[in-house]
Amino acid sequence: MKFKIYTLLFLLFTLISCSQKDTFQLLSPDKDLGIYVSNLNNRCSFSLIYKGDTLVNPSALGLQVMDTKFTENVSLSDFSEKQFDETWTTINGKQPTVRNHYNEYSIKVETVNNPQKFYTIIFRLYDDGFAYRYSLTTKAASDSLLINKELTNINFNQDFTYWATNGEHHNLGPITRSEKEFENVIPPVVLQFSKKNFIAIHEAEILEFAPFTVNATTIDHSFSFNIDYSKRNTSFKTSWRAFMLGDEAGDLVESDLLVNLNEPCKIEDPSWVKPGKSLWDWRVWGYKAPDGYEYALNTESHKRLIDFASENNIQYLLIDADWYGEEFNENSDPTSAREGINIEECMEYALSKQVGIILYLNDVGAKKFGLERVLKQFSDWGAIGVKYGFMTGSQEDKVKQTRRVVELCAKYKLMVNFHDYPIPPSGDRRTYPNLVTKEFCHAQADAMRSYFPETAVNQVLINMIAGPIDATNGWFDLNNAHSRVRVFEEIPGTVVAEVAKLITNYSGWMVLPDSPEAYRKKDDLFECVRHMPAQFDSFKVLGAELDEFVSVARKSGNNWFVGSLTNRKARSITLDLSFLPNGKNYEATIYEDAEGSHFLKNKESYRVRKELVDSESELNIHLAPGGGNAIYFKDVTIAK
Repeated sequence: MKFKIYTLLFLLFTLISCSQKDTFQLLSPDKDLGIYVSNLNNRCSFSLIYKGDTLVNPSALGLQVMDTKFTENVSLSDFSEKQFDETWTTINGKQPTVRNHYNEYSIKVETVNNPQKFYTIIFRLYDDGFAYRYSLTTKAASDSLLINKELTNINFNQDFTYWATNGEHHNLGPITRSEKEFENVIPPVVLQFSKKNFIAIHEAEILEFAPFTVNATTIDHSFSFNIDYSKRNTSFKTSWRAFMLGDEAGDLVESDLLVNLNEPCKIEDPSWVKPGKSLWDWRVWGYKAPDGYEYALNTESHKRLIDFASENNIQYLLIDADWYGEEFNENSDPTSAREGINIEECMEYALSKQVGIILYLNDVGAKKFGLERVLKQFSDWGAIGVKYGFMTGSQEDKVKQTRRVVELCAKYKLMVNFHDYPIPPSGDRRTYPNLVTKEFCHAQADAMRSYFPETAVNQVLINMIAGPIDATNGWFDLNNAHSRVRVFEEIPGTVVAEVAKLITNYSGWMVLPDSPEAYRKKDDLFECVRHMPAQFDSFKVLGAELDEFVSVARKSGNNWFVGSLTNRKARSITLDLSFLPNGKNYEATIYEDAEGSHFLKNKESYRVRKELVDSESELNIHLAPGGGNAIYFKDVTIAK
């Protein structure tokens, strides 16, 4: 047992205060994480201890179902536990394989006055976090069962700073919990208690109920959850409330807890699911090439993009909105193309160049002309994927429609990228790996505005906890992009930072927003993008600090990439290269901001240099204000 003495004293006190059968100890496999579920004075509560430190003091745990509050006047019984350990292969993961190792516990919670009113709380404890959910059986369900409220109130042991996602705006934070109130904070929420103590809160396996938000409306150290449930008359389980723990901010985004809380892959043969890099026509409209050609929404422009993709190790072309008519016009039919676009010809040309086509689909067109009919037509044309945009309806409607879209896309062997959320990623890509990414961030130049460098840093450490994001990075024409039809504001940042974002951001589709000609003008820099694989083999945070900087290493076969980003401040970073395999030599091609680079004043200057390194080396890199750094490590080991 690794707990400190005072942890044992805490447990002893709990045992004395409650009857034995109403106090339960739950432990992670390594026993560093302990949850204590108690029923003191018939009130259900839980506490959390991690690595010997009490993080959560006794806190109410439960739901209000109809008029019954399951946090008071209840008893606990039917305690059970089991261990589970497996390793599974990912299709679209941060790592090729994932270990799913946990201890699972279930506890029946029933009212003292009416034992027919009950539910089961299921806990799963991992070495890097835990989750719980509620299960209600038909025996306990009525014809119109309604969960009114989540009564859980998490009383953290001390004050903390937190950050959270914020739609298509810069993320919330840093916020001192005891000093400011917020009612509807959208997860993931990242909490920092000390320099070496972080927690992230999110949901996993969001299948039928609307996602929760975090409530921080009292001036203390607590969080509660806002939920919006509909009525049920059959057995059901809620989404998992998930908590990831770590010593560093980067530990949270490296965690596989969310995917492990989802069911295994339901696609019998998912070999057709292939992540990759994609060009994108939407932001290129209006770009004037050196040969006088102006890009527009037509097949000729698409063929130029396909040619560049084919020649530069880019697997896909995303044809975005308006290709079948005005996207919000209910008469725009997504089973036929508008004037100027020959979709069959485009598909045939792309096939001849071994480039896949992704087609945009708006919720309006899907519902008016039949979702399955439209997806079948896309598949018959030869499309490999769908970008689904602007889903309408209630939050619960969006949850169910999202799953329906994903399942039907799987039926027709189509990958899918959701635009404008519509609900947070929740590890569901394990069950349906064709769900390759979601916007779930402020994609650069989206919402008709640009974001600043600190947003790029925090998206890696906050939004990506939920899953892969589509941030549409890789701008090269930073000085003039805002003169185009679909770019509305000047884009802050340096061109090297744009390359670094392609490494720091984990996404099933790496959507490149610029024109072929803009990339050709800086071909020595674009060489780094050309070397990037369709899918990386790993994701490791080398160093990070919220609001400040982040460095991420990604593996590609025998080679490696490292991307680093800073906020508006220039900084120097020393990279420890011990993540490289011992005994191997690498040629490091370093793409860096030039002297005088600046995210507003000098965005497109850069330089490229090379060094020979190995696992014992250190690299000192400099990042300009709002800038970045990208490194390609090529294995040059001479075989003996």
